[in-house]
Amino acid sequence: MPNPGDLEMSRRGLLIGGAASTASGVPPSAKAQSAVAGAPAMPKLSLTVNGASHELALDTRTTLLDALREHLHLTGTKKGCDHGQCGACTVIVDGRRINACLTLAVMHEGASVTTIEGLGRPEAPHPMQAAFVKHDGYQCGYCTPGQVCSAVAVLDEIKAGIPSHASADLAASPQVTAAELRERMSGNICRCGAYSNIVDAITEVAGRQA
Repeated sequence: MPNPGDLEMSRRGLLIGGAASTASGVPPSAKAQSAVAGAPAMPKLSLTVNGASHELALDTRTTLLDALREHLHLTGTKKGCDHGQCGACTVIVDGRRINACLTLAVMHEGASVTTIEGLGRPEAPHPMQAAFVKHDGYQCGYCTPGQVCSAVAVLDEIKAGIPSHASADLAASPQVTAAELRERMSGNICRCGAYSNIVDAITEVAGRQA
């Protein structure tokens, strides 16, 4: 077993060695930074959002949700749980609905994104937006942008023949039933409890499209 004097010398040696390496060399973190100095820290990203082309310089860790809200200032898409559990951030990317908080913006180079702002305007609302107003499919309104985007995509899924967990026959064309709509919309949480009104709104729009 080493005596206390040996341990003391070891500690002194460690301190002296550390001080010498700091004085004579570059810290490892600085070396790592210099090694990637030539690489772009903020790569360029091209997106088409609501029909308009955008080129953004984004940190690769930026979510699509933050790119839309913080960089393009499209704040209609809401940040709710930020964990993909509430659906408030639902947008439509290349015709498919996704939770924008769960995907990185750089994963969608060249994609076409539709947010609630791109579906309609106050003077010319999308049929789904108008139906939500008619049937009072919103109360506080916070989840509504995600609900509307999801509802639009749901009807496209049904039209394309994509089954859900509620589809009794996976080989048959799915129908617009309350059970189908509730299952397909289950990822969008309404804390105010306007679910029945939301189903009524979607059903009305589906009837117009039939």
